[in-house]
Amino acid sequence: MADIPERPPVMRGHPGTREISGRIASIVLKGQMPRFFWLAFLAAFLLVLVLFTTVAWLITQGVGTYGINIPVAWGTMLSNFVWWVGIGHAGTLISAVLLLFRQDWRASVNRFAEAMTLFAVAMAALFPILHLGRPWFFYWLLPLPNTHMHWPQWRSPLVWDFAAIATYGTVSLLFWYIGLVPDLAVLRDRAKNRAAQLFYGILALGWRGSAFHWARFDAVYYLLAVLATPLVVSVHSIVSLDFTYGMAPGYHSTIFPPYFVAGALYSGFAMVLTIAIPLRRLFRVEDLITKRHIDNGAKIMIAAGLIVAYGYAAEFFFAWYSGNPAERMMAWQRLVGPYAPFFWVMLACNVGVLQLLWFRRVRLWMPALFVISLLINLGMWLERYVIVVTGPSTGFLPAAWGTQSLQWVDFGVFFGTLGAFFALMFLFLRILPAITIFEVGELADERREA
Repeated sequence: MADIPERPPVMRGHPGTREISGRIASIVLKGQMPRFFWLAFLAAFLLVLVLFTTVAWLITQGVGTYGINIPVAWGTMLSNFVWWVGIGHAGTLISAVLLLFRQDWRASVNRFAEAMTLFAVAMAALFPILHLGRPWFFYWLLPLPNTHMHWPQWRSPLVWDFAAIATYGTVSLLFWYIGLVPDLAVLRDRAKNRAAQLFYGILALGWRGSAFHWARFDAVYYLLAVLATPLVVSVHSIVSLDFTYGMAPGYHSTIFPPYFVAGALYSGFAMVLTIAIPLRRLFRVEDLITKRHIDNGAKIMIAAGLIVAYGYAAEFFFAWYSGNPAERMMAWQRLVGPYAPFFWVMLACNVGVLQLLWFRRVRLWMPALFVISLLINLGMWLERYVIVVTGPSTGFLPAAWGTQSLQWVDFGVFFGTLGAFFALMFLFLRILPAITIFEVGELADERREA
């Protein structure tokens, strides 16, 4: 590995605004996709077909076809939901929080991180609906008066999940689209064929880049950032309260809200690096997405990962200190019970692998960091699975203890949503600029003036 400078720059070289606009816009307008792009999209689309097949089987045969039973009545549906919502948190943090703190390194990564948020929230929204058993009645979750003369059951976690997803998705979509408007105008002005000019022109909303437009844009953009910032904490806190209000061993814990928020940022930034590392290489934008961006993302993962590790220790401490036999048995079952392999792999991925990021050379060595990000994504899914299944499976009544068995439907739905997520990311890379043109251009101008 080559020598690494003490502090990598946020942008390599001194590209001009026109050069940056031309390079980023040409990826979309000229279709300059890297090798194997469409093969990777085909692989993702095949997984989408798996998703359609699995969902059709699930709806026609019933929710009993995937691995749920009494007392474990949620299984992978809730695990997948929490995992996907968590992945979307990094996009909100990069987009809104870092914008308010004036962090210039966000400029090159915020656009695809915001898109990642939207697609992850869309995947998360599938699981509460599929778990209903009768998904065509999902509108019963809406707080609307209806012919049954009642409102939704507010004690149901499904209603809370719907409120969290609807709020998070709406604000994230508005924030993402408002930030796209100046770049859509660039694509409109650079497009050569009439269809592209009309497509991007309609989406650009008549943007001309006047001082009046920029003043209104800044006001709305920062207002949405202020609205989106609390979502980093509130959305996953709501998801964690799904558990804490449940009377099951391992669920009723006051540490869950901060613990879940930290886990969301941990898995979210792992997915950002999973996308950013191949993206910068395949599209040859190493000078725009530099090792400074990768290093900062890895450092945030260290901070979030340490809070997650503290949460693991706190769970076992509370189980011991409470003196509750059910809590102690739940903790013991995680260590040596039927779910122990999942638990120990989770610890290895989320706590053991994390320690490698303390070494700067590892943080800036792209192949190693890519593998670490994948392992952390795996570990965070296992964490959600262990939390969901171990509490109900070892409840307060030993005669009602039971285990959850993974079925092919569990794997089909999960890997199908992975395929749908990456298929949407591929389409996004082909149709819209993955790097923010105007923010990177402003950053280049500031560096030249300095």
